[in-house]
Amino acid sequence: MMKRFFCQAATACVLSLGAVLPLQAGTLVAMETSAGTLQLELFDEQAPATVANFLRYVDQGFYSGTLFHRVIPGFMIQGGGFTEDLERKDTLAPVVNESGNGLSNLRGTIAMARTRDPDSATSQFFINSVDNARLDAQGAQPGYTVFGRVTEGMDVVNAISAVPTTIVGPHRNVPQTPVVITQISRVESAATPEQ
Repeated sequence: MMKRFFCQAATACVLSLGAVLPLQAGTLVAMETSAGTLQLELFDEQAPATVANFLRYVDQGFYSGTLFHRVIPGFMIQGGGFTEDLERKDTLAPVVNESGNGLSNLRGTIAMARTRDPDSATSQFFINSVDNARLDAQGAQPGYTVFGRVTEGMDVVNAISAVPTTIVGPHRNVPQTPVVITQISRVESAATPEQ
């Protein structure tokens, strides 16, 4: 009787965790930078349009040679839109805002940068170096779409967050020594055993 109770309780716990934790990991990407490498897990199910948009840029090699051009300590690091000469790269059409997906701008999450127009995000993204829940959707007011998280390399995010910055033309918070994204690529997941 006791054994059956524990089996039922264990089964209930496992089933309830499926509602909280993703049962299948999202797409993994490696972001190689001049400051070190990050690994990101993308939230394919919660932000499908945003992840598809980001992966189009990844698969095209768009991010190679772009910068983390905006670094604000105690806030975030932003990149994915400018070359080393601070020239804006041509982008694809904007992606629809998915900030109502229930994901919060917490430390270590990656989200889309945008203008005041909620549906203006293209290639630029930012990584939250602290919890920034104020960037989340608030009722009918759209926020900034979270679409993944750093799984390895928060030490690199911390290092980038600490670099000295300056003003270059119209750009503020530009690292004095460029932090270059050399490549972002998909990471092949380990093969699962055949059943």
